[in-house]
Amino acid sequence: MAGEAAAPAFPQTLVLAGAGKMGGAMLQGWLALGMKAQGVSAIDPYPSAQMQAFCAQKGVRLVASPEGLAPPQALVLAIKPQSLADAAAAYAPLIGPQTLVLSIMAGKTIANIAQALRARAIVRTMPNTPAAVGRGVTGAAASPDVSPAQKVMATALLDAVGRTVWLEDESLIDAVTAVSGSGPAYIFYLTECLAKAGEAAGLPAELAMQLARATVEGSGELMFREAQTTASQLRVNVTSPGGTTAAALEVLMAADGLEPLLIRAIAAARRRAGELSG
Repeated sequence: MAGEAAAPAFPQTLVLAGAGKMGGAMLQGWLALGMKAQGVSAIDPYPSAQMQAFCAQKGVRLVASPEGLAPPQALVLAIKPQSLADAAAAYAPLIGPQTLVLSIMAGKTIANIAQALRARAIVRTMPNTPAAVGRGVTGAAASPDVSPAQKVMATALLDAVGRTVWLEDESLIDAVTAVSGSGPAYIFYLTECLAKAGEAAGLPAELAMQLARATVEGSGELMFREAQTTASQLRVNVTSPGGTTAAALEVLMAADGLEPLLIRAIAAARRRAGELSG
């Protein structure tokens, strides 16, 4: 019908290597948006009881190894990065002439994957943990052999768990890792600190954490809903001149305040990401 959104450009056949938390979240997102379960095979030698039940309910083929599977349109690598070398021989037969390899393995470059699997069309990504609730953001970089249609297909697969940002240069993945890949941990720690500051101000510990969590959750939702308003403007909107918020921001925005601290933290994370990827 006119006006209806186009269906996502999912592959007709897909093999998911690794059905853990992130791989499982992606699988649930794909099926929820209309991917045909009969075209999906999930590989996990030690799947959780929940994943076994989910695959059985949805009709997804769940196997312990790639042996006997045919090359799919898309192979999604959600295995542990350190297991790539050992798994390469088993997964290489899944690479057909039209197979897109989409990797969510931290630290493994396009060159690493190409060498291990003898693959050409490769998309390297860095999702973050909010993907588990459909609110992730994923940075993605494509090898030169990824066709426009394959890029559209990769976008559909990644958008199922949030938003996708395409990078012109794969080297930016390290910075993406530092900002959004590791970013949820920073927000969780900020919540801890906010609660402890509340305790120091005299609040009971449980109440301080309740207030801190609700404030972070609500602020995130407000930024999501007010997407056309910058974070700076949202800050200004809740800051009355000479008020309590302004007094706190004077401390946080000092020369030795939050911004330079985060710049150092992101630099450390980016540096470590580069070390891990070689």
